[in-house]
Amino acid sequence: FCRRYVAGGQCKSTAKLEGKVVIVTGANTGIGKETARDLARRGKVIVACRDIAKAEAAASEIRADTGNQQVIVKKLDLADTKSIREFAEKFLAEEKELHILINNAGVMLCPYSKTADGFEMHLGVNHLGHFLLTFLLLERLKQSAPARIVNVSSLAHHGGRIRFHDLHGEKSYNRGLAYCHSKLANVLFTRELARRLQGKSPRTAECFSAPWMRRVVTANALHPGSVSSELVRHSFVMTWLWKIFSFFLKTPWEGAQTSIYCAVAEELDSVTGQYFSDCQPAYVSPRARDDETAKKLWSVSCELLRIQWD
Repeated sequence: FCRRYVAGGQCKSTAKLEGKVVIVTGANTGIGKETARDLARRGKVIVACRDIAKAEAAASEIRADTGNQQVIVKKLDLADTKSIREFAEKFLAEEKELHILINNAGVMLCPYSKTADGFEMHLGVNHLGHFLLTFLLLERLKQSAPARIVNVSSLAHHGGRIRFHDLHGEKSYNRGLAYCHSKLANVLFTRELARRLQGKSPRTAECFSAPWMRRVVTANALHPGSVSSELVRHSFVMTWLWKIFSFFLKTPWEGAQTSIYCAVAEELDSVTGQYFSDCQPAYVSPRARDDETAKKLWSVSCELLRIQWD
């Protein structure tokens, strides 16, 4: 009973993705790998990772497990905007459609460090990297609509705040809080993206259930749960705690269920701007519902990445 409770919700959808294209970032391990494995049973999957050797090994395993040879590895380093742009350029040249973008990759509890572009690592990888990737691929998603953007956030967003006066942690830095801040940014980005795509504030699923809105691009965020994965590798203490309390953690397969649900569940065809956990809507913090902060974060993100996204 305890294990069933810990496992949480499970995606029941049997939807097929024949003829559709999916990108999963960070799909060489953990919940990203299990998300890619499930979706490979349904359609074509692009495994977008920084470590090509690990990605190829994961893709080979997924191909053998699913019988789907359309599991393709592409180089993507979210800590380097040059790599992100190169990935997008190659993808757009090779693929004419994109139906699902799962922004899954992330870092957690990193010692203070910066990306190739000078961004604090948590903010740079977890938020800015996916922000830029989504921007570069959005037109292809629109052309392929109905399409979905799925952003993997965390319950940790409740402990976050957007410190505009010190976004890169140069004045003060706590790696646990830095992770929380970046996960809050994921939720705020999702809400503002949904608002801009739909032209109205995301409130409830019913707001977006009209038939004329079904061929659109939706954006939702999620908490995968506390998962036994490599995400805590930067913290010796957390690594040992994860081992000691592994019975109370989700497996990567269990942790992937809400990502899969947000990607394929038929009942979410027109749902956007929402936050899910255990395959159902979940509570978000007051800071994550602050539309003014979301708009300011959007503007600041564009300035940092030197892009115009109106």
